[in-house]
Amino acid sequence: MWTVTTFALLPGAGGAAAWYWHRVVPLLESARHEAVAVDLPADDADAGLPEYAALVESAVAGRDDVVVVAQSMGGFTAPMVAARRPVSGIVLLNAMVPLPGETAGAWWDAVGSEDARLAAARAGGYPTEMDLDTYFLHDLDPDVAASGEQHQRQEVDRAFETPCDIERWPDVPTRVVAGAGDRFFPLALQRRVARDRLGLDVDTVPGGHLAALSHPAELTAYLLAEGHGSTG
Repeated sequence: MWTVTTFALLPGAGGAAAWYWHRVVPLLESARHEAVAVDLPADDADAGLPEYAALVESAVAGRDDVVVVAQSMGGFTAPMVAARRPVSGIVLLNAMVPLPGETAGAWWDAVGSEDARLAAARAGGYPTEMDLDTYFLHDLDPDVAASGEQHQRQEVDRAFETPCDIERWPDVPTRVVAGAGDRFFPLALQRRVARDRLGLDVDTVPGGHLAALSHPAELTAYLLAEGHGSTG
């Protein structure tokens, strides 16, 4: 019998999941799975991580085989969802990996994110000055990049100030995957954080920080690996 997996797709800062995942959703659906891209209210001053987790939980209510896939800042929401309801797994894509009780605002200094970004830029020969094209859009098709302009939203402070409300990392299968060319969270940083905080190695897919937009086929193949949706 065919097992249908529901992939709950979480966005990073800005909350526009429907746009960020729009190249992956049809590929998952063509493989006969369900893909639920959950937009989060990034610009709502009254919404933080608890509200984000509640929205994700509601979006996948009634599903049994749920894999939570979290991009970037979505890594703070994913374990809270898994603490609220059963999930089959978590996939962290270029994600911030929180400690219990940590805030997203504190994460950057705690893991040395800025130093890692600057070191990677110097080694890679691209500008250290932060800008959208250099760090996020550098490997995207120009038409795809342009389509995202209308979806840009500023993440409000509350999301960075509310703690990741878990006592420990959920006891569910967890995979960490990084875009090999991520300039915002360089691969060396992601490997160190995953090892130190989860005791896990990092898999890689092609692409930068927005790998779901630049290399959707390769990322989808990765999501469907490891037995998800296998026949039996």
